[in-house]
Amino acid sequence: MSIEKDRRTALKWFETAKSDLDASRLLSNYGKHAHSCFHSHQAAEKAVKALWYLNSEDPWGHSVQKLIDHLQHVNLEFYGKLNKLIKDAKLLDRFYIPTRYPNGLPDITPDMAYDEDDSKSCIEKAENILKTVEEVLG
Repeated sequence: MSIEKDRRTALKWFETAKSDLDASRLLSNYGKHAHSCFHSHQAAEKAVKALWYLNSEDPWGHSVQKLIDHLQHVNLEFYGKLNKLIKDAKLLDRFYIPTRYPNGLPDITPDMAYDEDDSKSCIEKAENILKTVEEVLG
């Protein structure tokens, strides 16, 4: 792929990440906290994947933590800038599956398990990651 095409692909992923973060905020405002947490995770995942695509790499997986950690094999400079956000990534990874499935938690649905504090925390962590990725993207 050309550098120009890689950059366009990365920017598409980042724009989608920003849209997911907007959706997360809206869902939180309407009391849909489980869904908000999931969309925060998606925003962070897509933002980090944008950096992979910028480097002509094909990211695999859904763990934000692993996507950041494995950046050290893709681009050491990017890894250095995002590594400080591993704790944020770890927190978001906890919301990938149980926020979506009625059998992801024992005897309760996701809507019963997550509250405003959860969605606000997830939004904050995703914002941190998107802000850093945006700085890297320029």
